[in-house]
Amino acid sequence: MDLGIVLQTNPPASRVVELTVAAEEAGFSHVWTFDSHVLWEEPFVIYSAMLARTHRVIVGPMVTNPATRDWSVLASMFATLNEMYGNRTICGIGRGDSAVRVQGGRPTTLASLRESVGVIRELANGREATVGEKTVRIPWITSSELEVWVAAYGPKALALAGEVGDGFILQLADPEIASWMITAVRAAAEAVGRDPADITFCVAAPAYVVPDGGAEARAHALEQCRWFGGMVGNHVADIVARYGAGDGSTDGAGAVPQALTDYIKGREGYDYAEHGRAGNTHTQFVPDEIVERFCIIGTPDEHIAKLAVLADLGVDQFSAYLQHDAIDTTLAAYGEHVIDRFATV
Repeated sequence: MDLGIVLQTNPPASRVVELTVAAEEAGFSHVWTFDSHVLWEEPFVIYSAMLARTHRVIVGPMVTNPATRDWSVLASMFATLNEMYGNRTICGIGRGDSAVRVQGGRPTTLASLRESVGVIRELANGREATVGEKTVRIPWITSSELEVWVAAYGPKALALAGEVGDGFILQLADPEIASWMITAVRAAAEAVGRDPADITFCVAAPAYVVPDGGAEARAHALEQCRWFGGMVGNHVADIVARYGAGDGSTDGAGAVPQALTDYIKGREGYDYAEHGRAGNTHTQFVPDEIVERFCIIGTPDEHIAKLAVLADLGVDQFSAYLQHDAIDTTLAAYGEHVIDRFATV
């Protein structure tokens, strides 16, 4: 199983670049960033510096969206980076969350997401695509290679990921929910004649290493990662509005597993100005149990144990969100204790 990290492009950009270098040195395979250009600095500008300072890691957004990004411009940016640095980019994409909502917009439709996946992938790989009513090919792209991984939670989005995605991104690390969603993506792939083995399954969630395992240190880690339950809650609220609150099923039979929906009952709005930030004041409705389930918190051995469970479910990559006050120590602990344990998993 590969291991990656997910960064926010907070200023200074030099810090993002230095963390990318440290991640490569520690043995991580991927360095992802948020893509929300109002809340944080423009990631594609920083990608060039990240790639210039490294030799192996793959870089890309987790996740971009079809609303705030022109599809052909995205394809050209990825292909340009690939030409400069040797096919080391990847595109994670979803319907849009903070990038559109912070400006008062709404996520795109699934139809638009489906179309954008095809256009971005075809153009970035030097092939023709239909853009509007015109067939377009970017003539200078000759050797670029780009995969497009789809981030999803709801049943129809999961089906889309299985039908058209090169990979599937699940932004939470609860094994029960991961199993349900991986099963749904695989079933959708098989239904359209795809081999599910051709899809890369990625789980991304905050990882916080508590070296001594003490109760006080663990409580602090839970508080530092509580923001993530609020972020996931935004997507869950959309799903509940569309599909209902679940029927208790986690075997793929129900529309949405109850384990994913119960905790948002106490949710009372959300301020995107605090999105993705430790100490977010709009996430106190998230109980400790959910933080533990959705994230990976504890000693290195606890991280290894939970990652092993995810690997057994078919997860090909875990990427650790590092939006907390222990970025350097968690990154170093993974390099020293965790990554080598999964090199051959």
